[in-house]
Amino acid sequence: MTEYAQFCALARAAEILGERWTLLILRELYLGPKRFSDLSARLKPVAPGILNGRLRSLERHGVIARRNVGPPTPARLYELTESGRALEPALFELLRWGARYLFPQRPGERFETEWLVMVLRAYLRGGPTPNHLIALRIEGFASPVAWIHGGEAGTEVALFGEGEDATVETSVGGVLGLMSSRLPFEDAVASDTARVTGSMEAARAFPSYFLAAGEAPTAGTLESASP
Repeated sequence: MTEYAQFCALARAAEILGERWTLLILRELYLGPKRFSDLSARLKPVAPGILNGRLRSLERHGVIARRNVGPPTPARLYELTESGRALEPALFELLRWGARYLFPQRPGERFETEWLVMVLRAYLRGGPTPNHLIALRIEGFASPVAWIHGGEAGTEVALFGEGEDATVETSVGGVLGLMSSRLPFEDAVASDTARVTGSMEAARAFPSYFLAAGEAPTAGTLESASP
């Protein structure tokens, strides 16, 4: 581990989180507990020895923990601790900051639909929102990638759901455009950039769950984004 020999909280954070692959390990565990093999597959081409070293470091600092799961599918899972979950606001800030450098997609870059769930949660609008359940489907993928549920208590984004009022299907770029309101919903539907199954009224609420371009997130936004 790099040590900066500086009595500074930011230096301490950089010592723990600044190594290559560490933030991406945290991204994967934010989305749910995973086995070593799961992490290795999602973070390919990380070398097993490097991954093991990063996990051991995070565990030693109390950011993650290992948990044994018994039958019928015994496994050793890695998951975030309270200290790890406390990184959520920082991860969201880094995600929003990194978005300005995201496009264009570089040749050979992989995309996992679960990564989009973090984007959805990072841009959630705080406070009450329309009470609808919307399934979000990405072009080229068979199943919805997320379910967005609004209501008086705020908005939740889940990896699984059922009984949706509407399904919205679009590309990754279309999702980002609709979320930010840079792509008006009616224009997206008229141009076939987005396709709706179910209640059009519910589907129209989709942009209202997220911060528009230029809006700053609030503490309430981050709280409502908790998994």
